[in-house]
Amino acid sequence: MLRYLFKRILILCLSLFVASLVIFALIEVIPGDPASYMLGLNAAPDTVAALRAQMGLDDPLALRYLRWAGGMLAGDFGQSFTYKVPVIDLITARLVVSLPLAVLALVLAVIVAFPVGLWAAARRGRLSDGAIMAGTQLGIAVPNFWFAMLLVLVFAVKMRLLPAGGFAGWDSPLAALKSLALPAIALALPQGAILARVLRSALIETLGQDYIRTARAKGLSRTRALTAHALRNALIPVLTILGMQFSFLLAGAIIIENVFYLPGLGRLIFQAITQRDLIVVESAVMVLVCAVICVTFLTDLAYAAVDPRLRSRA
Repeated sequence: MLRYLFKRILILCLSLFVASLVIFALIEVIPGDPASYMLGLNAAPDTVAALRAQMGLDDPLALRYLRWAGGMLAGDFGQSFTYKVPVIDLITARLVVSLPLAVLALVLAVIVAFPVGLWAAARRGRLSDGAIMAGTQLGIAVPNFWFAMLLVLVFAVKMRLLPAGGFAGWDSPLAALKSLALPAIALALPQGAILARVLRSALIETLGQDYIRTARAKGLSRTRALTAHALRNALIPVLTILGMQFSFLLAGAIIIENVFYLPGLGRLIFQAITQRDLIVVESAVMVLVCAVICVTFLTDLAYAAVDPRLRSRA
């Protein structure tokens, strides 16, 4: 197990290093000059040059990368060109919205997907199974931003149960959860539908294995075989989807954040790109990539916990 863990940590560190190089290179080739954007089109060339020097944009790329990467390792993400505050403060303020939103959406997706997937697998080929598969297909096909607007129309405008947008802050946890409820439901719908279909397929494949047929022949009920034996072995593809979904929910919720006017990390990146605030874009994207890589690392550990064969192959 220690060898397996060491290899995964080594891959984690290497992935973070390569990701930082790619992110820095991609951001640097984006057209446009931050200094010219901040000063306007009519700014004098010497003023623009002075601001570029002050922002460190004239330094060699290698030096700028080392300064940026070294600062992140030390917890210093630099200072925003636009907001004139430390980037870490901007990211932290947005993460307290994006991270709970992603966790809440994933929890809702799991709560719905697991019983639905188990029910569909247990009743394979029946009318209820067909209805569930049709429903999950509809959940995947419906755009989440359209579903979000429908939720606003029903629960905020008509019924006035939940706020239509904005974030109340964590000073009042109940108000904060109400602010995140509709966005989380909108994000959870397609993810729950995907997860239910994957779980159903994995369970059906597992139920066809010889050891399940042997257990059934010895008198084990179908429900018991499904929950006690098949479910554990069907978790590996499910864990893969869960890891990918959390990464998507954390990094890809920018549309939902804009629909509900949530001050999340995705919206911060969008605003920083339009303002040519390179240091914010680089650092925020790196935080998201780091989260994705760390989730993948934890998923690999979960694989080893579920399937001991993976530990023996390491």
